[in-house]
Amino acid sequence: MFRIAAIGCAALALAGCMGGQGPRTPSKVIDRVLASAPYAAQPSLIVSREIAFERAAREDGQWTAFRAFAADNALLHTGNGPMPAQSVLAQLDDPPKAVQWSPRTVMMSCDGQLAVSRGRFLDPEGLVGTFVTVWARKGIKDDYKWVYDSGAEDNPQPKPVERDPNEIVATAYDAVQGLVADCPSASDPVPPPPALPDAGTARRGEQLSPDGTLRWVWEHREDGTKYVRGDYYTSGAWQKVVEETFPPSAQ
Repeated sequence: MFRIAAIGCAALALAGCMGGQGPRTPSKVIDRVLASAPYAAQPSLIVSREIAFERAAREDGQWTAFRAFAADNALLHTGNGPMPAQSVLAQLDDPPKAVQWSPRTVMMSCDGQLAVSRGRFLDPEGLVGTFVTVWARKGIKDDYKWVYDSGAEDNPQPKPVERDPNEIVATAYDAVQGLVADCPSASDPVPPPPALPDAGTARRGEQLSPDGTLRWVWEHREDGTKYVRGDYYTSGAWQKVVEETFPPSAQ
């Protein structure tokens, strides 16, 4: 989102800072995102966490919220590549207004320990963009912490949309796509995810969920381009759901 733009990563840590006084989403909206999710894998929990994160950015300060919601080992994908988020964020002062954002897709591993959230953000100057945030937790009762964040502003920016004042517009939270990976079993084990293409000169990081049902990948290419991808196991095959390529960030 813009979240990272401020430090050369237009959506990264910032991928979640919508800065306005938007309406607070009713809990019933969160609950219906994926009421049928199995076991601990509830995309609605990530939506709820994103809402709390964005609200904290508005009320407590953008970078203060980023620090509070980040895992100790979180990575912020800057223009120089993924960097330890806590070290970077400790050097940043909160801006007068925070970025605003909302998730559009949440993909989770079957065990609920790893999730990838992709959404849209709006910065205080009115620029919009896309962000990808990876969330993780160790136990069912633990809060999710973000472990990776990246994003960028749209280029070119979309043209303003003129709407009829009487038109009813659904909120982004009403349109969240919640996806949960199939659970492995003794009779139907999950095969390894497909091999990735050769990274060439790009730096790459890859993580598989503890149950082996979700994989996410980041790349930082030689020209500063940032790439992030998320795959999950569903209906007997691996499916790529999230794939974003963000242009080099201005430093």
